[in-house]
Order: sequence, then C-alpha cells, then structure tokens
Amino acid sequence: MSIDPITLSVIQSGLQQVCDEMDLTFSRAAFSPVIAEANDRSDGIYSAEDGSLIAQGAGGLPVFVGTMQYSTRTLIEMIASGKAAAPKPGDIYIVNDPYLGGTHLMDVRFAMPVYRDGKIFCWLSNTGHWPDTGGAVPGGFSASATSVEQEGLRLPPVRLFKEGKLDTEIYAIICSNIRVSEQRIGDVKAQAAALLVGQERLVRILERYGDDTVAQAIGELRRRAAEQMRANIRLIPEGTYRSVAYIDSDGVVNEPLEIRLTIIATGDELSFDFEGSSKPCAGPMNSVLATTLSSVYLAMRHIFPDVPISAGAFEPLKVKTPEGTFLDAHYPRPVSGCAAEVSQRIAEAVFAALVEALPDRVTASPAGSSGNFALGGHDPERGRGYVMYQISGGGYGGNSDHDGLANGCSTIGISKAPPVEIMEQQFPVLYHRYALREGSGGAGKHRGGFGLDYEIELRRGAATASFVMDHGRFGPQGALGGSDGRTNSVTVWRDGEAMTPEHLSKAQDIALKPGDRVRVGTPGGGGYGDPLTRDPKAVSEDVRLGRYTTAEALDLFGVVVTADCHSDTTATERARASRKA
Repeated sequence: MSIDPITLSVIQSGLQQVCDEMDLTFSRAAFSPVIAEANDRSDGIYSAEDGSLIAQGAGGLPVFVGTMQYSTRTLIEMIASGKAAAPKPGDIYIVNDPYLGGTHLMDVRFAMPVYRDGKIFCWLSNTGHWPDTGGAVPGGFSASATSVEQEGLRLPPVRLFKEGKLDTEIYAIICSNIRVSEQRIGDVKAQAAALLVGQERLVRILERYGDDTVAQAIGELRRRAAEQMRANIRLIPEGTYRSVAYIDSDGVVNEPLEIRLTIIATGDELSFDFEGSSKPCAGPMNSVLATTLSSVYLAMRHIFPDVPISAGAFEPLKVKTPEGTFLDAHYPRPVSGCAAEVSQRIAEAVFAALVEALPDRVTASPAGSSGNFALGGHDPERGRGYVMYQISGGGYGGNSDHDGLANGCSTIGISKAPPVEIMEQQFPVLYHRYALREGSGGAGKHRGGFGLDYEIELRRGAATASFVMDHGRFGPQGALGGSDGRTNSVTVWRDGEAMTPEHLSKAQDIALKPGDRVRVGTPGGGGYGDPLTRDPKAVSEDVRLGRYTTAEALDLFGVVVTADCHSDTTATERARASRKA
C-alpha cells in the first residue's frame, strides 16, 4: 500500500524539524564559540540497518552529509562483529577516529540508538568541532604532523553515556589528554542533550503516525531523492569531463598536490575517478575515504540544491575508491587538513569539471579555505589556559547571473566566523582590522566575491599560533574565461618584523608575545566569463565604492573610468578592441 502524498510531506517535514531542533539545541547549549557561535556542528537521523542517511539538519555542515553516514555504518558493523560494545537504551557512543568514517580528530561524533519495542528503529548522530583534542599544537591543526598521533587523541567507538549516565572514567581519560579540559563538559552535555531532544521529537512522530508508516515514508523519500538526482543528471550532456585542482603543499614537503578528476556522464548516472592524483603525502593534507566521498556529494548538492538530503541522493553518484592517492588515507597518515581544506579542493575539482556542461548552474571556484587559525596560550589575567580557534569566510565564485558573494562561509558548510566581540571577550586578543579584502575577487563578466582581511594582536601572556589553510599558492579557479581569485595571505609581525610562513598558508608553533600581530587575507572567488564583457557601469560602480582603482578597472576589465567614477564609453570601446586584437 502506497503512502499518500500529504502524509509523506508531513513526515518529511517532521523528520527535518527533528534534526533542526537538534542543531539548535546543540548550538544554544554548547560552551565553545566554534560551536555556539560558528555553528561548526551537524545532527542527523540514520538507518538502523546500514547507517544510511535519513535526514540532516538544514543548519548542519554539508561535509558531514556523507561522513556521519559512514561513521554510523561503521559503528553498526563494529557492534555486529563484537568490536564495539552492544548498546542499551540510553547509551551514547563517542568516536572521532578519522579512519572509521570520520574527518579530522577535532570533529567528535556522538551516536545514540532510538529503541521501539525493544528494537533499534534508527540512530541519531551528531558531530561537533571541539577546540582541542590534544596533540602537538593547541587546536589540533599541526601543519607539520607526519602521523595522526601528533594531531591528538584518537577515540574508537566507546559508550561515553551508559543507560543515560556519563561514564566518568572514560571522560577522565579524555580530559587528561586534551587542553582546556575543564570547558569540555559544557560541549559534551550539549552534544548529548541534542540527541535526547531529537529522540523526544522523533518519538512524537512515531506515536502519531506509527512506526510502520514512518518507515514506509523513509523508504519512499529515499527512492524519490534518488530519482530526483537522476533527473538532474540527465541535464548533463553525456560525455567525459576533466579538471585539476591544486593544494599549496602538505605542510611538510613544499610542493603542490594535485587532484585530478574525470567525470563520466552516462544517462542518469555520474562516475567520478581521481586516478592520477598525488600519492599519499607526508603532512596533514591527506583525506580519508569518507571525507572524499562526502566532498563529491556536497559539491553535487551545491549544483542541484533542490534534491532532498537523503542517502538516495547519493545512489546515482559512483565514486571509484582513489586507492594509492592522498584522497584515500589510511592509518597512520595525518589528516587534520582533510575536512576543512582538502574537501574543498575536491569540490572545486567537481565545479571546474562540470561548469562547461552546466554553465547556468555551476559557479567559478569559491575561496575554498576554512582559514583554520589556532592560538593557544596562558592568560595571566584570568589565570588559565585557552585555545582559540578562528575560522573565516572568503569570496564565492561568480556565476551566470551575478557576481560572487563576498565573505561567504566555506564550501563545506554554513559555519560563520564567531563575532569579534565574543572572541575578544573570551581570549586575550584585540582585533585591529576586520574588513572585506576588496579587489580580491577574480575578474570576469561576473567577478568573484571578495575575501576577508583581518588582523589580531595578542594582548597579554605568551601564545603559539598555528595555521592550516590553503590557496596561498594558487587562487580559486576562474571559469569560462574568468580570472582566478587572489590567493590567501598570512603575515606575522613579531617585534615589529614581518614574516611570511615558508608554506605560505601553513605553519605551526609560531611563538607570540604581547604586541605581536597576525594578519590574514582570505581568497576571493574566481571570476566567471570574459572580463572584457563586464558591464562598464558595474565596473565604474566598483571603482566608486573603492573596490578597484581606475588603473585596475582598465587593466582587469578594459574599462576607462573618469574622475567622477563614470565609464567613458568611447574610450572603453577602443581599449577593449585593442585588447582583443
């Protein structure tokens, strides 16, 4: 018997609401600014049989769409094989092992079974970015790590809550291996509370419609998501599409890494092959398989945002396991850069490959870096240690309709930078600058959006700074004749002398003392289309607003702007004709 469309729609919205309320609970109750303010977290509902995704919060990070599915699946398999303890009602598992369907160690996952009549109906799971999980440097972003042990504490699936009660012994082990451990209890309780809220809301839906009806709806929603993705794929002309995306370096060997992608469109399926990509690297820019798969999924979600979030949406996407490359990392390869940086280069490769096939749907490359900046030290005024984690936005790529968004969140998520006021209140820092990095977008018919320009001063105590960013060597790719966006820029002032990291956007353990400063300029998005076809009025308006100089307007767009910020039509036509000739 088929489920009626009204009931199906109501249940779909109800499941989505459950996840949204878990997201909201998690953020509102968490202590760490990276969760409470930046929303670096996600919550979802997963199948009891194989951990496949049923629903995810609209406010969750897209990169977790795939990884939470695989980590839940791995947990189920480990329980079945006896490698993880069997659950009871009220149990909550904790796991952050990257090689078990995860990302990097700072993304800590909780998973809880939801029981109905003595059987597991589904799993609720969430992920939160903890500011620190131990390791060589505060914040976990060790740019020079050569093994995962240097990045922090690695947890297999263990029951942190047993029948609703916190296991204080396991919690003590965790706290003994991380920095600022006294603050983690707030995040732990928030993460658990989100799952309990989700369970309460989900049970209401089950009680109202019945377990069988909800299960039937879940199956139908998965089938429809698959068909909707297949319908969208049919819009892509059959053929082979290729691209290359570059990572600055792995943080240890100062040479670029290549992501080579071949996409084959056949009917209603897409196959993705990363053959020819760089081999596993020495530093932390390796990606575990779950993150690589999730990166492909989130890229397609950007291209076809109308497809509902469900495991069904992934079924027509066939990703060949990239064995022998840095996109299929195994123990003990370091992976701190995989979720925040490598994942975005993978998405960039997907965009670059498909932009010619879908010019009205795919943008030029976005900034593609989370701008991971960690500062750890001791605040003498408060008499305690701290770990500050700063993420930052960048420019989006231009597209067929308009210029790219300025200072948008990263490709992999909706995480926003915590407010400056909160950061200054929580940590001994002072922001001297927090502004758009004007002119950083790539030139094009529709230019890329602008990145961010910020500068931080350490006010008191000693501290060390670490960075794991990217796009410091290569800017975000332009599309269809557009120019690349400007590269990432990191400058550290110590005793008044400026220094640039050897690896440009990656460094660790930079000692700072009061008065020392760090300035970061994040990338602008790539430009879309030939810059010489940009509307001269749009160029003159950018000049009027101070985004470009008159010289830049002529050099980048071939537009002559007068002293009163109007375009000179005749002079512009001559300049563009000369450039084309």
